[in-house]
Amino acid sequence: QQGPISGVNKDIPVLQCHGDCDPLVPLMFGSLTVEKLKSMINPANVTFKTYSGMMHSSSIEEMMDVKQFIDKHLPPVD
Repeated sequence: QQGPISGVNKDIPVLQCHGDCDPLVPLMFGSLTVEKLKSMINPANVTFKTYSGMMHSSSIEEMMDVKQFIDKHLPPVD
Protein backbone atom coordinates (compact mmCIF):
# COMPACT_ATOMS: atom_id res chain seq x y z
CA GLN A 1 0.00 0.00 0.00
CA GLN A 2 1.37 3.38 -1.01
CA GLY A 3 0.91 6.82 0.44
CA PRO A 4 0.51 10.07 -1.48
CA ILE A 5 2.63 10.51 -4.59
CA SER A 6 5.12 13.37 -4.45
CA GLY A 7 6.63 15.63 -7.04
CA VAL A 8 5.13 16.54 -10.39
CA ASN A 9 3.12 13.30 -10.59
CA LYS A 10 0.84 14.34 -7.73
CA ASP A 11 -0.77 16.85 -10.11
CA ILE A 12 -1.23 14.49 -13.05
CA PRO A 13 -4.77 14.51 -14.48
CA VAL A 14 -6.55 11.14 -14.46
CA LEU A 15 -9.71 10.05 -16.27
CA GLN A 16 -11.17 6.76 -15.08
CA CYS A 17 -14.13 5.32 -16.99
CA HIS A 18 -16.38 2.44 -16.01
CA GLY A 19 -19.54 0.80 -17.31
CA ASP A 20 -22.23 0.39 -14.68
CA CYS A 21 -23.10 -3.10 -16.01
CA ASP A 22 -19.55 -4.49 -16.20
CA PRO A 23 -19.80 -8.19 -15.20
CA LEU A 24 -16.00 -8.67 -15.10
CA VAL A 25 -14.95 -5.66 -12.99
CA PRO A 26 -17.90 -4.58 -10.83
CA LEU A 27 -18.60 -0.83 -10.62
CA MET A 28 -17.89 -1.02 -6.86
CA PHE A 29 -14.25 -1.88 -7.65
CA GLY A 30 -14.01 1.14 -9.96
CA SER A 31 -15.41 3.33 -7.18
CA LEU A 32 -12.90 1.95 -4.68
CA THR A 33 -10.06 2.51 -7.16
CA VAL A 34 -11.00 6.14 -7.78
CA GLU A 35 -11.14 6.81 -4.04
CA LYS A 36 -7.67 5.28 -3.65
CA LEU A 37 -6.39 7.44 -6.51
CA LYS A 38 -7.83 10.55 -4.87
CA SER A 39 -5.89 9.72 -1.70
CA MET A 40 -2.65 9.44 -3.67
CA ILE A 41 -2.79 12.43 -6.03
CA ASN A 42 -4.59 15.77 -6.10
CA PRO A 43 -8.25 14.69 -5.93
CA ALA A 44 -9.32 17.71 -7.98
CA ASN A 45 -7.46 16.18 -10.94
CA VAL A 46 -9.28 12.83 -10.81
CA THR A 47 -12.37 12.41 -12.97
CA PHE A 48 -14.52 9.27 -12.67
CA LYS A 49 -17.12 8.72 -15.37
CA THR A 50 -19.67 5.94 -15.47
CA TYR A 51 -21.64 4.83 -18.49
CA SER A 52 -25.19 3.56 -18.17
CA GLY A 53 -25.73 0.07 -19.55
CA MET A 54 -22.10 -0.38 -20.60
CA MET A 55 -20.56 -3.77 -19.89
CA HIS A 56 -16.83 -4.68 -20.00
CA SER A 57 -16.38 -2.77 -23.24
CA SER A 58 -16.35 0.78 -24.54
CA SER A 59 -18.85 3.08 -26.17
CA ILE A 60 -18.91 6.08 -28.48
CA GLU A 61 -19.76 8.30 -25.49
CA GLU A 62 -16.75 7.00 -23.56
CA MET A 63 -14.41 7.45 -26.53
CA MET A 64 -15.63 11.03 -26.98
CA ASP A 65 -14.89 11.70 -23.29
CA VAL A 66 -11.40 10.19 -23.73
CA LYS A 67 -10.84 12.39 -26.80
CA GLN A 68 -11.89 15.51 -24.90
CA PHE A 69 -9.60 14.56 -22.02
CA ILE A 70 -6.64 14.05 -24.36
CA ASP A 71 -7.36 17.27 -26.24
CA LYS A 72 -7.50 19.18 -22.94
CA HIS A 73 -4.38 17.74 -21.32
CA LEU A 74 -1.92 16.86 -24.09
CA PRO A 75 -0.30 19.27 -26.52
CA PRO A 76 -1.32 18.91 -30.17
CA VAL A 77 0.84 16.73 -32.40
CA ASP A 78 2.32 18.48 -35.41
